[in-house]
Amino acid sequence: MKKFLNQAENFIPEMLEGIYLAHPDKFRCVNEDLHCLATARPVPGKVGIVTGGGSGHLPLFLGYVGQGMLDGCAIGDVFQSPSPEQILAVTQAVDSGAGVLYLYGNYNGDIFNFDMAAEMADMESDIRTATVVAADDSAGAVPDGTEATTRRGVAGIFFVYKCAGASAARMDDLETVQRIAQKAGDRVRTLGVALSPCIVPRIGKPGFHIGDNEMEIGMGIHGESGIRRGPQLSAEQIAEEMMSWLLADSPCQQGDEVAVLINGLGATPLEELYLMYRHVHQILAESQMRVFRVWIGEFATAMEMIGMSISLMPVDEELKTLLNAGADTPMFRQFPA
Repeated sequence: MKKFLNQAENFIPEMLEGIYLAHPDKFRCVNEDLHCLATARPVPGKVGIVTGGGSGHLPLFLGYVGQGMLDGCAIGDVFQSPSPEQILAVTQAVDSGAGVLYLYGNYNGDIFNFDMAAEMADMESDIRTATVVAADDSAGAVPDGTEATTRRGVAGIFFVYKCAGASAARMDDLETVQRIAQKAGDRVRTLGVALSPCIVPRIGKPGFHIGDNEMEIGMGIHGESGIRRGPQLSAEQIAEEMMSWLLADSPCQQGDEVAVLINGLGATPLEELYLMYRHVHQILAESQMRVFRVWIGEFATAMEMIGMSISLMPVDEELKTLLNAGADTPMFRQFPA
């Protein structure tokens, strides 16, 4: 393991201290718990949006807290869920009377802890909450040999954040923000490919092994098993296989406009992501789909994993307006289109 760190057990607290120091005008710490983060610029009367999950995925999750997107985040240790108490503290910090939407990925620990936090928010603080669980991973669409796997929440949650955040920013009510988040979540599909493992600092070694000449299509952002493992193919062949799978699983149809996300998993150069997008764009054109807008970069990583993912979402006029809205967070900024 070669990482810039001190003691492995201090990796996340020290990282969080650095984030607060770098962005004092954007973030505030809730109840002196570094793992509980809220926007420094709350908007009275606005629906609050709270997310959360394990560390190791920056800019996911806390990097999207800010104007036009999210209001708070409870962050756990590397690949570990935050506690219900931490989620509750963030909920209380961002509530301004219009209710709070919980928006997070489809992982058992997160579901259990957010559900418990929602009950506590209702009983202890009389805060109304609603929930949308992102489950965009197309690798969970088929059986793994024994039983159907579960769709995980992966990079496509960015589109859900963006649409829900823009809805809340224009002062929509809780029911509307939840509807829009669910609408985006129902449409987005993601598929990833990994060329290398990643290392959790407390463990100090890779949690799994991929051969030097191997790849795994469908691997999750924590190293969960994918669809298949085999010899590494060319970029064009990888794109063709991934897009074939995605388009078969996606609600996209000929003639649709689609939003596209090309996401790096932590150690993939931008040059390679743009190369992959070249193939994705060609395949969409051949499928008679038009690209409405594309985002390319790191949006949901897996520590230092070499890999990338493709997310597709068919868009209508409502979603296009929300995707085009401005946003200003420490790790994502977009001017209104």
